[in-house]
Amino acid sequence: MKNRLTMAAEFAAVHMNDDLHRLLLNRSRWPEIDMDLAIECIESRKKLKGKVDQWYENDKLVYPSKLSAEQCSSSLTAEYKSTLAAEIAGDKKEWKLADLTGGMGVDSWFFSLKASEILYCEMREELCTAAGYNFGILGAGNIRICNCAVVPDDDTENKCGRISELLSGFKPDIVYIDPARRGEGGKKVFLIEDCNPDVLNLKDDIFKHTRHILLKLSPMADISMVTGRLGSSCREVHVISAGGECKELLIWMDREWEGEYKITAVELEKGVKNQSFEFLSSEEKAAGFIPALPESPESLKGRWLFEPGKALMKSGCFNLLSHAHHMSKLGISTHYYILDSYESAERVHGLGKVYRIKECFNLDKRSIKDAGRRYPHSEVTARNIPMDTDTLRKKLGITSGDDAHIFGLKSDSLGNLLFITERCFISSDVQA
Repeated sequence: MKNRLTMAAEFAAVHMNDDLHRLLLNRSRWPEIDMDLAIECIESRKKLKGKVDQWYENDKLVYPSKLSAEQCSSSLTAEYKSTLAAEIAGDKKEWKLADLTGGMGVDSWFFSLKASEILYCEMREELCTAAGYNFGILGAGNIRICNCAVVPDDDTENKCGRISELLSGFKPDIVYIDPARRGEGGKKVFLIEDCNPDVLNLKDDIFKHTRHILLKLSPMADISMVTGRLGSSCREVHVISAGGECKELLIWMDREWEGEYKITAVELEKGVKNQSFEFLSSEEKAAGFIPALPESPESLKGRWLFEPGKALMKSGCFNLLSHAHHMSKLGISTHYYILDSYESAERVHGLGKVYRIKECFNLDKRSIKDAGRRYPHSEVTARNIPMDTDTLRKKLGITSGDDAHIFGLKSDSLGNLLFITERCFISSDVQA
């Protein structure tokens, strides 16, 4: 006899495109189906399309929480984390990882593809049950399931969830934690100690059982503040961006580390080799500002404009980037760069967007009117000028399209400028 999870998954697969409100109203027609679970499966699976396609395409999996589907890692970021974990494990052929905040299980599953054994720990019973079922469907036989809330060793009430109880027998090489970033009433929180579980209160107990902790935090978290709170064990900070959005911060904490932490800004794109930039905060602080000093707006025609990706922007790497890739910066507070050669454009492509400058003018009523007339269907961006993007678009009187990409940007040397550009996809439509 089929269990309730199998029946809910099968029902969801058949009714993926049905009206959910009507299904709920007519639930008496299917008394054998856990309709609430089936509806959650339908809604959750839709959220996984394009995000975790390996799971979306498997109609046998169950999902008891659409919120968990919204919050889970994408395939791109989960694969990056599993690759990083394998690098942390080093030369060990067999290594183990404990995921103390298992959730829907996407991260645990990706870790299991590289590690010899995974401990999946989750406080919510319904997620544990579903994860265990899904791991079976996916053939992940190297994942142990533990249903409990993780607490410090000095907790007098929740004995089974104490770090020593969880880890002493498992002996993980790495502990992974993705704390819930919502407090009471679902309100978002950003301080480490407000997340659940509180890593600041757990890390000393965890370090008794493993050398390495891999911590996932909100992309909104302040890097300097976070690393200051976590202490000297911070070895690396990975700022991960995908789909034009900064997705998460990963902190690699090493119990035996002594020294400055490294920051890696990485742009993930499906089917494309990851592009990254590594640096130390001290290197960025020591790097001098290289200003763009064009003779006139017209002299910028034919050069390239570089717009850093979200990971680079979040990482705080601005001046060092100029030195590393032979670029000059439009302004101290204008994070756009001028490149003089195709070779320079080729090096930074993948860390952001590169545009060929077709024309450049002083930003005034005349240039705005002329640009709007000649490029009526273009994308628009305004940065560090006395108007935002929507205002500039209205003044141009244009709609979105592929005629050009028009930038309103402030140059420290020439003032406010209007750039007419075209997006470049290096080695295909950019010519030296």
